[in-house]
Amino acid sequence: MTALGFLYPGHSAEDDYPRIEQLLGSDIRLTVIHTDIGEDAHRVDALLEMGSPERLAAGVEQLRHSGAEAVVWACTSGSFVFGWDGAHEQVRALAKTAGLPASSTSFAFAHAVRELGVARVAVAATYPEDVADHFVEFLHADGVEVVAMRGSGIITAAEVGTWGREEVLALARAGDHPNAQAVLLPDTALHTAAHLRDLEAELGKPVLTANQVTVWEGLRLAGRRVNAPELGTLFMKEPVIQVPE
Repeated sequence: MTALGFLYPGHSAEDDYPRIEQLLGSDIRLTVIHTDIGEDAHRVDALLEMGSPERLAAGVEQLRHSGAEAVVWACTSGSFVFGWDGAHEQVRALAKTAGLPASSTSFAFAHAVRELGVARVAVAATYPEDVADHFVEFLHADGVEVVAMRGSGIITAAEVGTWGREEVLALARAGDHPNAQAVLLPDTALHTAAHLRDLEAELGKPVLTANQVTVWEGLRLAGRRVNAPELGTLFMKEPVIQVPE
């Protein structure tokens, strides 16, 4: 049994996690601990407060009782707004507090892009563009070329959590670019676990979504590799990357 813990801000798309656990079809348990979201706003100052050490530490004690082998801060915007170096400090503090290997969704995206072996990506974000720009800067710091970025101007996670399949597919289509080798949807408030196969079929290339990469990152920290094609190319043992000529 591999037990993984996730600190998830508020309540939006946390039901992706039991769905992913079911799709993994293995001896893996995903435990979600909710952290206090504070102000629900995709605004830099609110996101910095959401990802503060105090708010993350508050969920760690409950996480310890779950038997988790690793912990991931399941929030993209609440990690990348700290910048590359600040996000590292955030994860180091979380690891020290939890006494466990730790990461965040932002680093999950960076590691997943590397896993797929792609160099050029497009970002289809729910956030306002000024917030999404911070994600682009974060990826650039890891050497990832972002060939296109689309922000949707959604202010609250609560609104993002109401989006269904058609809105998710429309977001991905709008954010795609012919030169992108993969498309990234960076918001853990967005329900995507049920749509990963549809997303990749629609775009004809790998698609990375926040809750998907967050679980993959937890497995990576625990030294587990799971073949689960329903969760997209990232969860296939031998990824097939379509590279535009």
